[in-house]
Amino acid sequence: MSDIIDEDVIFLSTISRFGISFGFGNKKISEACDANGVDKNTFLAVVNFLAEIDDIEVIDIQSLSVETVIQYLTNGHNYFLSYKLPSIRQKLIQVIESNVLNRTYQQAFIHFFDDYVAEVRRHMDYEDSVVFPYVTRLLAGVKDNKYSITRFYEQHTEIDSKLKELKDILIKHYPSSNSDYLLSDVVLEILFCEKELAIHTRLEDYFFVPVVFRIEQAFPVNDN
Repeated sequence: MSDIIDEDVIFLSTISRFGISFGFGNKKISEACDANGVDKNTFLAVVNFLAEIDDIEVIDIQSLSVETVIQYLTNGHNYFLSYKLPSIRQKLIQVIESNVLNRTYQQAFIHFFDDYVAEVRRHMDYEDSVVFPYVTRLLAGVKDNKYSITRFYEQHTEIDSKLKELKDILIKHYPSSNSDYLLSDVVLEILFCEKELAIHTRLEDYFFVPVVFRIEQAFPVNDN
């Protein structure tokens, strides 16, 4: 299991979103998954997909626990909204407040960031309240003919672009000061979060959506 993290540090948050506790020592992936009640096949499918080892077409959908995928995505939403984005906000405030010359920018920066977080929250709340319950009903054998995963995919938008814009403003236009260490720290936080959000969106669009589409296709066609 530790080899996955050595391969790419981004998998630290991937592992935690599956609810796998650290301190797994030299356990194999199967042992760590079993110890934490995580479906091994689903874990490997997600990790291999994100690592671009496997394409969705070669994944055996029947071997996956779609409920586990939904839980993984839900945990990701909680991670971004309850931890990562609030952490970036706090560090952004520290950067601005540490520089007397730039305190006048505080309201504008924080307002921009808060608007972005509100957008992310709307995006993720929709998935939590509409998309995931729809898929859960599918798994229970109930098909809502007024909705489909294709509709979700067509409306799905990227949520990392404004974060990239904020990062670019800080790097290119924020005046240098004695807060450079703090500034570097918050920019690194934003860079990492930007990458995590892009990975999260990729998993939804190119893993979750095709899996759910195949489940939908198993339902008989309703002409009504």
